[in-house]
Amino acid sequence: MPYVPVAELKDYVGKELGRSAWLTIDQERINLFAEATGDFQFIHVDPAKAAQTPFGSTIAHGFLTLSLIPKLMEDILVLPQGLKMAINYGLDSVRFIQPVKVDSKVRLKVDLVDATEKKPGQWLLKASVTLEIEGQEKPAYIAEPLSLCFV
Repeated sequence: MPYVPVAELKDYVGKELGRSAWLTIDQERINLFAEATGDFQFIHVDPAKAAQTPFGSTIAHGFLTLSLIPKLMEDILVLPQGLKMAINYGLDSVRFIQPVKVDSKVRLKVDLVDATEKKPGQWLLKASVTLEIEGQEKPAYIAEPLSLCFV
């Protein structure tokens, strides 16, 4: 993670911070997410039945793809120097645009939207993230995750 002095956080607002490495969403990852959440809808876990749908294959759970945000942006999001910890503070918005088919490669584009000091030593960072799908014009989603940083 890039660390910057808190006085410089505002310099990154409105700027693209970068893109993550590509990550393949394979059936094993999808199945493990189904196990963890109890969501065994056939479109995610039954390749034969899913092949008969308009998607032609299984697709990742929308919440599986969202759960990748912290990992995919960990080396991209700027954080204040002296960080003691950062916590997931939620999402301001999420729009799922198209599904992620099994074996697709995805990456996260990250822009910093806002950096606000909520209390002394607590910075709320709002990002805009786009989950790109390799070879696709439209992304899987656009979301606005929030990170609360304690310095």
